[in-house]
Amino acid sequence: MTRSDTEHTRRRAFVTGLTGFTGRYMVQHLEAAGYDIWGTVAPGSPPSDDPMFVNCTLLPVDLLDADAVRAAAADARPDAVVHLAARAHVTQDDPAQTYAVNVVGTRNLLAALAGLDRRPSAVLLASSANIYGNSTAGVLDESVPPDPANDYAISKLAMEYAAKLWADRLPIVIARPFNYTGVGQSDSYLLPKLVAHYARNEPRISLGNLDVRRDFSDVRDVTAAYVRLIETAPAGEILNVCSERAYSLKEVLAMLSRIAGYVIDVTIDPRFVRPNEVKSLSGSRDKLRRAVGELPVTPLDETLRWMVSAMRDDTPPPARPLNGSRTRDGVRRDYAAEGDSSSSPARPVASL
Repeated sequence: MTRSDTEHTRRRAFVTGLTGFTGRYMVQHLEAAGYDIWGTVAPGSPPSDDPMFVNCTLLPVDLLDADAVRAAAADARPDAVVHLAARAHVTQDDPAQTYAVNVVGTRNLLAALAGLDRRPSAVLLASSANIYGNSTAGVLDESVPPDPANDYAISKLAMEYAAKLWADRLPIVIARPFNYTGVGQSDSYLLPKLVAHYARNEPRISLGNLDVRRDFSDVRDVTAAYVRLIETAPAGEILNVCSERAYSLKEVLAMLSRIAGYVIDVTIDPRFVRPNEVKSLSGSRDKLRRAVGELPVTPLDETLRWMVSAMRDDTPPPARPLNGSRTRDGVRRDYAAEGDSSSSPARPVASL
């Protein structure tokens, strides 16, 4: 099916995993940039009734069903694609599914996009800075050799290599985000877990290694960078998305203590110390800066203050009045995003 000026006058973005933690912030930035938004959601997931997606068209799609992915891409006819859907936990206990979704699912998507009569002008794939593993290079730029230390990271690196098969047919950009957080992220991740304890004024918490260091970004900054990347479309490039500032968990706890006004009692639980733990992740955004210009960097204490305030007020992320999301057949259906962090089940070990 070809697209005509009368039926498609606005640019259209196609986002996999749209209703997950990252996707909902993509909606805000994409709408502000003038896109109509289509997105995939996992078939059969319970309705979310989230007003954030009132102006979005949601397509129930299993990324492992190549025919369904092909049909969704043909329906969406996107100008730009942001691929977020993934098995997102380092601690996944089903590595076969992690590899299937992150590698084969991505392959199905790229094959579908390459088969369109009119191909998108930008395809952004969200990889992960976890592919660097326990590198001793200090601040990591994109020239650092990958050394993945767990199945999730290996699957993301394999996804990057698989994407090369379509490099001559699609304008693919690969983003390697470092850790990021914000309101709405599952507390199976470490920072939301910490925030939840402080927001509830809990007296104690059990944690693992307090000396691990992470480059933490605000989800709003990360999604702003993603939109800038699809606008500039530096095809064939791999770019870090990070804040360039690493914090230890001790420093994060100190920030939260200042925000909440009390000091929590920390117990070190050996169950929370992972043998494949990446000790330090800190990134360079020089290449990103050269590609898209300067981007905002929200200080971590501001992000944490926002999260504590939202959790104390039980306030959801910004949204609009609920009118119902559209699907292909016009019936309202909302689904949790496939593999996104916000839909991952809570686990005994909080992931970074």
